[in-house]
Amino acid sequence: MYARIRSLGIKGIGGYEVELEVSISSGLPRLDMVGLPDAAVKEAADRVRAAIKHNGWDFPVSRITVNLAPADTKKAGTVYDLPVLLGILAATGQCKAPRPEDMFFGELSLTGQLRPVSGALPMALAAEAAGARRLFVPRDNAAEAAFAQGLQVYPVENVRQLTAFLAGEREMEPAAPGVIDPDSAPVPDFAEVKGQENVKRALEVAAAGGHNVLMVGPPGAGKSMLAKRLPGILPDMDREEALRTTAIWSVAGLTTAENPVVVRRPFRAPNQTASRQALAGGADLRPGEMSLAHNGVLFLDELPEFHRDVIDLLRQPLEEGEVTVSRASGTVTYPSRFMLVCAMNPCRCGWYGHPSGRCRCTERSVREYQGKISGPLLDRIDIMVEVPALEYEELEARPGGESSAAIKERVDAARAAQRERFAGTAVLENARMGPAEMEAFCGLDPEGSALMKGAYEALGLTARSYDRILRVARTIADLDGAERIQAMHLAEAIQYRTFQLK
Repeated sequence: MYARIRSLGIKGIGGYEVELEVSISSGLPRLDMVGLPDAAVKEAADRVRAAIKHNGWDFPVSRITVNLAPADTKKAGTVYDLPVLLGILAATGQCKAPRPEDMFFGELSLTGQLRPVSGALPMALAAEAAGARRLFVPRDNAAEAAFAQGLQVYPVENVRQLTAFLAGEREMEPAAPGVIDPDSAPVPDFAEVKGQENVKRALEVAAAGGHNVLMVGPPGAGKSMLAKRLPGILPDMDREEALRTTAIWSVAGLTTAENPVVVRRPFRAPNQTASRQALAGGADLRPGEMSLAHNGVLFLDELPEFHRDVIDLLRQPLEEGEVTVSRASGTVTYPSRFMLVCAMNPCRCGWYGHPSGRCRCTERSVREYQGKISGPLLDRIDIMVEVPALEYEELEARPGGESSAAIKERVDAARAAQRERFAGTAVLENARMGPAEMEAFCGLDPEGSALMKGAYEALGLTARSYDRILRVARTIADLDGAERIQAMHLAEAIQYRTFQLK
């Protein structure tokens, strides 16, 4: 007796087809799983046996072999519970065999109820690519899987419901196709922030070009408050970006039936105690914070409080847009293209340079505190801005700043200009321009060249910081609707590099 069931697996943030072959033959009763299954896959045997008996079917007293193909790829998780059960029932004639275009995944309870699994969206996208027409998933995974197009996704509550549907004895309605609506996830508004107009302008420039930002200021000045409002002025994600971001969150187990898809650009703010594994990815090869922030913002508050090795870990993803996780269980490369936004106090107590004179830190301790941030990382920061403490009059005044919606209109217009400029290339924003794009679009007139030369010599800039100033100037010109970088655009960009740590 033999049956073949099509299922799916996860590798990194991508799904792939897994074919289950179930063979039942004479011999001592046992169930063998082959095809590099991990412990969770092997334990499916006990869950399947209990679910079959609980629902009144006969579990064969025979030799059962389940092959998971491709056999040279490691299989992990509980996604194969449902297809294993269907394979056994189909091989023994206790249920109708599924159609060749049907695919299945899901975890079983001992009573045959289906429980949700991680990675539903990437597996659904893989099912679509594999030519499936119907995909059967746990009910709580259906809303997420339905964002895949070109196939019907059926939410399944229990195995009895599924087998009755396959036999034509009852009806099941497929899940409604997913709709990505950014307005369904509101974010805090910049209009709520009092004062700090210079910082708001810097964040607008950063959002318009995808630039990295460092904010330095005393406690309570509003650094975190400003950073949390940054996603509200970033351009909306297109469908491809939303699905790719959701795939990462799904593999990490962060999607739910109520929030099946990431509709707003993510904002991740790991704690200062976060380890290298927390940022890059864990021992189980799940994505870390740098990947969860893909297409969004990674906010590091109190930057000097992070371990030095954790801070230095950021350098490669900032340059390459991906992070490779290597553990004993394997190696996975995750996308990791994010805006880095950092905030820090000027000293350990936070009040260095404040007019009140309350800081008691020595010059040496200030240098040691700020010295925790490496030069190579600072070189990858495009915009450095001071966030001063607010005056009483600013706090007393009613919030009357510009709304996030108004700022976002200008940011969207600047990004539209960049998309047109870089059409046909892999570059999406000014911050990612390479040498060829900078040569073509960042030329300076004689006045700008003289200004840049003076800044380069006076500030002791590196070649990398020189390039970053030009990229920021290009973004400021885009916000101004200018075709070429002018001296005033360059002057503002240089201003964002004049703030110096001790």
